[in-house]
Amino acid sequence: MVLKTFGWSFAVTAAGLAFAAWQWGWEAFGVVLILSILEISLSFDNAVVNAGILKKMNAFWQKIFLTIGILIAVFGMRLVFPVVIVAISAKVGPIEAVQLAMDQPQRYEALVTDAHAAIAAFGGMFLLMIFLDFIFEEREIKWLRWLERPLAKLGKVDMLSVCIALIVLLLTAMTFATHAHTSTGYADKSATVLLSGVAGLITYLVVGGLSGYFENKLEEEEEREHEEEEKARKQGKEVSAVGLAGKAAFFLFLYLEVLDASFSFDGVIGAFAITNHIFWMALGLGIGAMYVRSLTVYLVRQGTLDEYVYLEHGAHYAIGALAVILLITIQHEISELITGGVGVLLIAASFLSSVRRNKALAAAEGKADASDKNEVSSGV
Repeated sequence: MVLKTFGWSFAVTAAGLAFAAWQWGWEAFGVVLILSILEISLSFDNAVVNAGILKKMNAFWQKIFLTIGILIAVFGMRLVFPVVIVAISAKVGPIEAVQLAMDQPQRYEALVTDAHAAIAAFGGMFLLMIFLDFIFEEREIKWLRWLERPLAKLGKVDMLSVCIALIVLLLTAMTFATHAHTSTGYADKSATVLLSGVAGLITYLVVGGLSGYFENKLEEEEEREHEEEEKARKQGKEVSAVGLAGKAAFFLFLYLEVLDASFSFDGVIGAFAITNHIFWMALGLGIGAMYVRSLTVYLVRQGTLDEYVYLEHGAHYAIGALAVILLITIQHEISELITGGVGVLLIAASFLSSVRRNKALAAAEGKADASDKNEVSSGV
């Protein structure tokens, strides 16, 4: 089951890492591996959300999402989008950006270094909003209760996430951005950081607004389908489950694509905190995107999404850490190993916490069953 579902992902991982080592050496191998692990970790949430919605769709639309959808996710968001970011930030054409990376790596590196302040501000704000919206939301399952409980109460204040993000942006512009690192030394990039940070914030709000719009349309369609189903049953007519799934499937598909795009931003933007090499980035993110598909299929086929309940928390804390690191790198260089290692450690900690929770629940259920059996024996 696992090999059948993850076979292509394993194959792409092996081929991608082997190619990185052969073409660029062991440094590239290590960076691609870190990017792959980070993207896979962050993609778990994407897979969970996708699976929860995908299971509502009929077989035809599931196939559409897992074929056309993965092409959009891999080649559109993970491969093309990083090049577009570099092209816009460095003020060159996409083709020229790729040619520079291949033919003039030193000039390309200088352009990316000069554009890093804008990239870091845009990405830092986008990632920070994802993290803030998560920790300020009231949720039943809490990982770090001592922290998440009070933050959930604070989250009842309207627009708190946006206010905090803007305060962080202003502080960044007044501190790190005044001595931003460039290819020729240090320069004042305050205006650039402010503009790019606001652009990242607006992008997050637009993507979130589109997701909310499609979600509302989906709920309307599901409510209408439910009413039609009840009406058909009262009239003694047969209800076609396939037909019902098909009517709302288009909105489901659009909603999934917007969600996938929003999840892709954190991996793509976060990758710039680890490396500026677009080909290393493309390999690492492409491997991660393959695991989104495999995880989605696996979760749908297994029918369970709640086994490791703290992974979502760990992924979002990793996103928050990446946001802070990106903003700091506007002025200070931070090792790629540290950047990637922080996310991996947070994901690993949340996974281990989930395992311990599952064992504790199993032990409690075992004690309860034993107690019930003893009561029955005593009664007899």
